[in-house]
Amino acid sequence: MSEFHQQSSVEVMDLLDVTNEGLSDYDVQIRQEEYGFNELEESKRTSILAVFFGQFKDLLVIILLIAASISFLLGEVGSTIVIMIVVILNAILGTVQHIKAEKSLDNLKALTSPVAKVMRNNQIIEILSEEIVVGDILFLEAGDYVSADGRLLESHNLQINESSLTGESLAVAKSTDPISEDNVPIADKNNMVFTGSFVTNGRGTVIVTAIGMDTEIGKIANLLDTAKEKKTPLQVSLDNFGEKLALAITIICLFIFTIDLVRGRALVESFMFAVSLAVAAIPEALSSIVTIVLAFGTQKMAKENAIIRKLYAVESLGSVSVICSDKTGTLTQNKMAVQQVFVDQQIIPYDRLNRSNAIQEQCIVLALLCNNAVTSDQKEIGDPTEMALVKLGRAFQLSELTVRENNPRISEIPFDSDRKLMSTLNRINQQNIMITKGALDVLLSRIVKIETSNGISNFTEEHRKKIEIVNRNFSKNGLRVLAITYKNIAKQSIDIQDEKDLTFVGLIAMMDPPREESRAAVASCIKAGIKPVMITGDHKITATAIAKQIGILKNPSEAIEGYEIEELTDEQLQEKVQDISVYARVSPEHKLRIVKAWQEKGNVVAMTGDGVNDGPALKQADIGVAMGVAGTEVAKDASSMVLTDDNFSTIVKAISNGRSLYANIKNAIMFLLSGNAGAIFVVLYATVLGLPVPFAPVHLLFINLLTDSLPAIAIGLEPHSKKIMKDKPRNIHMPLLNKKFTTQVFLEGLLIAISTIIAFRMGLATGDTITATTMAFTTLCLSRLVHGFNSRSKESIFTIGVFSNKYTWLAFIIGVVCLHLVLFMPGLTSVFEVAKLSGLQLGFIYVLSFMPFLVNQWFKVLYVRRR
Repeated sequence: MSEFHQQSSVEVMDLLDVTNEGLSDYDVQIRQEEYGFNELEESKRTSILAVFFGQFKDLLVIILLIAASISFLLGEVGSTIVIMIVVILNAILGTVQHIKAEKSLDNLKALTSPVAKVMRNNQIIEILSEEIVVGDILFLEAGDYVSADGRLLESHNLQINESSLTGESLAVAKSTDPISEDNVPIADKNNMVFTGSFVTNGRGTVIVTAIGMDTEIGKIANLLDTAKEKKTPLQVSLDNFGEKLALAITIICLFIFTIDLVRGRALVESFMFAVSLAVAAIPEALSSIVTIVLAFGTQKMAKENAIIRKLYAVESLGSVSVICSDKTGTLTQNKMAVQQVFVDQQIIPYDRLNRSNAIQEQCIVLALLCNNAVTSDQKEIGDPTEMALVKLGRAFQLSELTVRENNPRISEIPFDSDRKLMSTLNRINQQNIMITKGALDVLLSRIVKIETSNGISNFTEEHRKKIEIVNRNFSKNGLRVLAITYKNIAKQSIDIQDEKDLTFVGLIAMMDPPREESRAAVASCIKAGIKPVMITGDHKITATAIAKQIGILKNPSEAIEGYEIEELTDEQLQEKVQDISVYARVSPEHKLRIVKAWQEKGNVVAMTGDGVNDGPALKQADIGVAMGVAGTEVAKDASSMVLTDDNFSTIVKAISNGRSLYANIKNAIMFLLSGNAGAIFVVLYATVLGLPVPFAPVHLLFINLLTDSLPAIAIGLEPHSKKIMKDKPRNIHMPLLNKKFTTQVFLEGLLIAISTIIAFRMGLATGDTITATTMAFTTLCLSRLVHGFNSRSKESIFTIGVFSNKYTWLAFIIGVVCLHLVLFMPGLTSVFEVAKLSGLQLGFIYVLSFMPFLVNQWFKVLYVRRR
C-alpha cells in the first residue's frame, strides 16, 4: 500500500473512513480502543536504589572495598574511612548522572501541545492532545504546536518549523498535493505535518494519520530506548586494569604468604603481613584521583565553551577518530547571507557591489521594499532569507526602514508556497511600481524586458539562456537564488493576475555561510588523524558545496543521500562508511545506523546535533555533542557534552583537551604503580632474604594517603601540550597495562626499590631495626615525591619546563614538609614508629632519593635526542 503522502487527501479520508463532519463519539471510542492514547510510552525505569547499588559492580570499586576491609582488619580505621568516602561519592555521582539521563523521554513528551482543535460530530471543539485519535480532523494556525502526525487537507500559506525533527531551521511551506516518489525523507514530505513541530505562518486542516508511539517522534523515543550508551575507553581500560591488578596482587601476596609459612613464621602473622602488602600495592586513591583530574578538566573546558555532562566523557574525547557533525549552525553560521549578485549581465560578489552604479543600487532597494524582515534593537525579526537581503542593504548604508519610509507600500500579495512569489506595490519616484521577487523557474516565463546599463530592452532568448546558466551554477554551489523583477502599474492595489509582463533586474544568490573558523578546525582534525563527516537534513547540493569549502569533501562521489542508505544493509554500510564524507537528507534512523557502522569498524565516534531527531544518535555515539544555543532539551539530555557556542572548532579544542587529560591520567597511574612496585620489590627482597619487615602498616598508610595522592593529582593537572594534536587517535583496544607500560612501571619501580633497599641495608648495619625501617620509609617517601617530576611527561622535565606545572612543586613541598614533621615532631615520631636519624643518614637518604630521578631524566634526554 502506498504511504499517506503519496495519496490524495480524498483517498486518505476514504482509507481512514472519515467525512468532513469529523468523527462521532462512537468512532472516537472505537479508535481509542484500537490505537490507544496519543502519548509516548515509558519503559520500566530502574529504581534509584537499584541504580545506586549497581555502581558497586565495577571491579575497581570492588578492589577498593576489599582494600577498605583489609585496612579495617589491620586496625587502620582512618584508611578505611577515606576509601569508603571515595567509593560512596563515586556511587552518588553515578546515580545522579543516571537520573539526569532519564529526562530525555520527559522532554520528548513536553514537545506535544496540551490542547488541540478538532472536528467532531460536525463541530469544532478543543480537546486534550492525548485524546486525539487516528482520523481526527485537526485545525492548525500560526503559533500552534502540532500534536499528531497527519496528512494536509487544506493549506492557506501554511509554514511549519520542523527543526526539532529535521535539524533545518527554515520553516517548510506546506502543500496539499500528493507526492508520487518512494522513500521520501521527512524534510521533503511537504503535504504532511509531524508531532513536535510548530506553525510559524498561515493555517491549515489536517487528518490525523498517526498518534503516540507511531508518530515520527514516537519512533525516535523507541530509538532512544534501543540506543545503548557505551563505556568510555578509559572506563574499559580501568576495568581491564582492575582485573589484571587484582590477579597480580593476589599472586604476589600468596607467594609471600607461602614463603613466610615455609620460613616458620606464625600463620596469623604471615597472613597479616600479606594483607599489609596488598594494602601497599592497591592504589586506593586511583578512582578519586581520576575523578578529580577529570573534574578539573571539565572546568577548563567549560571556560572554552564546552560543558561536560558525563565526567568520563572528557577522556573519551581524546580517543575520537570520527566526528559526525551537523551542518547548520555547527559548521555554518545558521544565518542566510548574500554571496553573489547577477545584475547587468555580470556576476558580482556581494562585497563589490557599488551604490554609485544605478542598476546595482536599484536591485538592493527593490529587494528591501519587497520584504517584511526588519532589525529592531539589534534583534532580527523575519524570514532568514529576507533578513539576508536586509543585511545586504545595511552593508551599503541602506536602512530597510528608511528605504520603505521613502517608498511607501500601497498593497501586497504575500509569499505563497504554491506560487513561490511575493509582490508589493510601492510608490517610487511618484510612480506606482509592483516589485515581484521569488523563484526564477516561476518568474522566467513572466519576464518580457530586462534592465541593463544601456537602458531597458526586450528580453531575448540569449538573455534567458545566460540567466539559466548563471542560476544553474549558483545552484550547483549550494546557493539559494531569488530573482528580482518589477513593472509600472497604474492601479492602487494588486492581485496575482498582475504578476506578469515583468522587467528583470537581477538575481541574488545566498547561503548559510561556513563559520570562519570551520576550515581551520577541519584541517586540524584531518592532521590529527580524525575523520570529519557531515550529516545533515539539507539538500545534497547545499551540503556538498559547504563541505567542499571547509575541506570535508574532496570528491563528489563521497556524498550520498538518505534514500541510498535505505538501500544498504548494515554490513554494506559498514563497508562503505569509510568512503563517505557527506550524508544529505537523512532521517534519525540513518544517523543511528551511520554512528553504529563507524563503531563496528572499531572507531570512537563523536556526534553533534541539536534536534529531537539527533537524540538517538547522540546517545549511541561515544561522545554525543549537543548545541547549547540552538539545541533542544532532548538533544542536550542525550549528549555527553554541550557546546555553549554551537561551534565545530570548540569540539576540536575539546578533543585536544581530552587527549591531554588521558595522557595526564596515564602518567598519574604510571606514577602510582611505579611507586607501589618499588614498595613491593623492597618487601619481596626482605621476605626472600629473611630480613625484618621494612615498613610498618602506619608507614604504608602515610605513603598511600600523602606521597601517592598529592603528586598524582598534580600530574593530572599538567598543562596541555600543543604537540598532542600531531598524533593519531590512540588505539582504544590497546590495554592500559600493555607491554611497554608494564616495562616502564617495572623499571621505574626497580630504581626506587634499589635506592630504598640501599637505605634499608644502611639502617640494618646500625643494628637497629627501627632505624632501618625509618630509613627505608623516608627514602621511599622522598624518592616517590621526587618521582612526581619524572612522571609529568614522557619527555625530560627540562624540555617541558621545570616550573611549568606549579601543582607538582606544591605537592612536593607539602609532602616533604609533612615527611619531616613525622621525622622530627615529638608527638608524631611515636605515632609513626620512626627513629631519630643523624645528619649523615639524612644526607645519604636525600642523595639516594634523587638517584632514580637523575637516571630517569638521563634516559629521557637521550630519548628526545633520538627523536
